[in-house]
Amino acid sequence: MVYRFNAIRAFGVISWLKVAQTAVSVIVLPVGYYLYLQGHMTLNSLYLATGVAGFALVMLCWMSYFFRRLVGILYVNESGTVLRVAHLSFWGRRQDTYCPVVDVMPLTETKDQPQSTLMCIRQYSGKQTFYLTLRHGHIVDKERFTQVFGEVGTRR
Repeated sequence: MVYRFNAIRAFGVISWLKVAQTAVSVIVLPVGYYLYLQGHMTLNSLYLATGVAGFALVMLCWMSYFFRRLVGILYVNESGTVLRVAHLSFWGRRQDTYCPVVDVMPLTETKDQPQSTLMCIRQYSGKQTFYLTLRHGHIVDKERFTQVFGEVGTRR
């Protein structure tokens, strides 16, 4: 283990709750339309319910996009050739992604500043981009972290 972000579990719970909240609001929406057709609900209330469900769906997409790219733990194998990135899935569960260390772009080659809240982990192949926070996360093994990402404090 070279890096750990302890708050990733809280983000997993938030992600799961957001999925559940969106599901409930979208499932309840047909009931609202039925109640409107029966005359038990006003049109303004129906608009409000539709707006809440639509907003919940948009926020689910946005939050899921961000949470799936937020790094919880970084591992490097013993030989230093493979980086394992532990991040969240759409459902808020842990998902591991493996990539060769030679394909990982050093942080010195990115436009991010070391004091930034989020820094991008990019691959030369452009397959995926992840985000890690050095401000709120903890580098467990500085030597291995430097082998993969270069010196954090230096800029070109």
